Amino acid sequence: MELWTSPLWYVSYILVLIGLSGYGLHRLTIVYLYLKHSRKMPVPKKQFEELPLVTVQLPVFNELHVVDRLLDSVAKLDYPKDKLQIQVLDDSTDETTEICRVGVERLKAQGFDAELIHRTDRTGYKAGALEHGTEFAKGEYLFILDADFVPNPDVLQKTIHYFSDDNIGMIQTRWGHLNRTFNVLTRVQAMFLDGHLELEQTARNRSGRFFTFNGTAGIWRKSCIADAGGWEHDTLTEDMDLSYRAQLKGWRFIFLKEVETPAELPVDMDGFKSQQHRWTKGSIQVCKKVLPAIWKSKAPLYVKMEATAHLTSNFAYLMLICLCFLIYPNQHAAPDFGGWTYYIVNVPIFFFASVSVILFYLTSQKALRPKTWWKEVPYLPLLLALGIGMSINNAKAVLEAIFNHETGFVRTPKYGIEQKRKGDWKKSSYKAMKTLTPVVELLFGFFFLFVVVEAALEARWASAILLLPFPVGFFYTSLSSLLRMVPSGSSSEDAIEPPNQDS
Repeated sequence: MELWTSPLWYVSYILVLIGLSGYGLHRLTIVYLYLKHSRKMPVPKKQFEELPLVTVQLPVFNELHVVDRLLDSVAKLDYPKDKLQIQVLDDSTDETTEICRVGVERLKAQGFDAELIHRTDRTGYKAGALEHGTEFAKGEYLFILDADFVPNPDVLQKTIHYFSDDNIGMIQTRWGHLNRTFNVLTRVQAMFLDGHLELEQTARNRSGRFFTFNGTAGIWRKSCIADAGGWEHDTLTEDMDLSYRAQLKGWRFIFLKEVETPAELPVDMDGFKSQQHRWTKGSIQVCKKVLPAIWKSKAPLYVKMEATAHLTSNFAYLMLICLCFLIYPNQHAAPDFGGWTYYIVNVPIFFFASVSVILFYLTSQKALRPKTWWKEVPYLPLLLALGIGMSINNAKAVLEAIFNHETGFVRTPKYGIEQKRKGDWKKSSYKAMKTLTPVVELLFGFFFLFVVVEAALEARWASAILLLPFPVGFFYTSLSSLLRMVPSGSSSEDAIEPPNQDS
């Protein structure tokens, strides 16, 4: 019993919460910067008298469900055909290659300068494919689109003229969501991404801080890529890596939140976990690689501090795992410093660690859906729960990056799904990697269910309510993965179908 009553538990618990609160304070800072600077829409220096040649690069790996949709959307771009070069950078090992070949021939028949560049060696994965394709790119401007994106026809007309300023190296458009209302998981994912794209990217860019290319739906100046050292494949997020290297070289980027490029969200939990694992691990790899250079640079202090907060933000998942181990001892060993403890310690920490998250995502929804943002409010508790449930998956990714554990670039399966449901997607041969993570999540779910029930039985209702997202989150992430292993079972993402509330 003496072990449980040790003040070390409480001190450790408070330190972890303070760390999480620091990232919560950063979220509030992003909200402030967004509200202050979001209306400062950039304006092109001038209009090109003659439109420049643009190379559209389409990196593809085993995307048989979506590659035709991608090629058809590229063919609809409102841009002179003689000013477009289309490169299909295909590393596929299945029938996707044949679909690409037929699609390229179709584009050629329509008068496009299109080519299929197929690699049998996946060296460098996506970064390697882009590096290889750039050697044959005729255009000075490279429009990169992943296979699950569907660009609007006017995207080039709305973006290309910003390159009339020779200091602009990259232009990023905001991602939209083709299947936002497909199920609860896609709904919550959309909210996560909206917070990043609408708030973070806009706030960073328009307040003069560094921001990063999102890997797709953006246009690069080819000479900027070369000046920054080219595509490198020693991290899983080559986009973030190149972005920081280019901006440290003095190149300026532009984020256009007003220009949307729609894409498909992962519809199953395994695909979502795979994507988050890659993004999380890659960001920590880039942190280790470029953060020292950022602090040695002549960039202003506020730029360095924001870049540090951005690059280290995923360490919060390690803190969250630590919190999971500290919550139960703290329930039984927290020293009693009197009634003021609640107001001096607990309330500020709760505000910065939890309320900041709610304000952050509500602000993004209100900005994007001013008339219907309130319809997203019911999904906020699940957003909090999913963030907690993903902590094991993402903390594992952070540890792999810290200890230099090598893993390949695992692509996220996409099924060509938009708003309407297609039952055959579960039969696809494309599956995300299976791990033991769901089992660990399930154990965490049962543990926190016990913690919540115990708190309720002891009439500690505030604790029970505040801790409820923990078992919900861990059960959701674990069971959604485990049920996908049952051939005849339906995944829990389909168990709850959201109302069709298009905005």
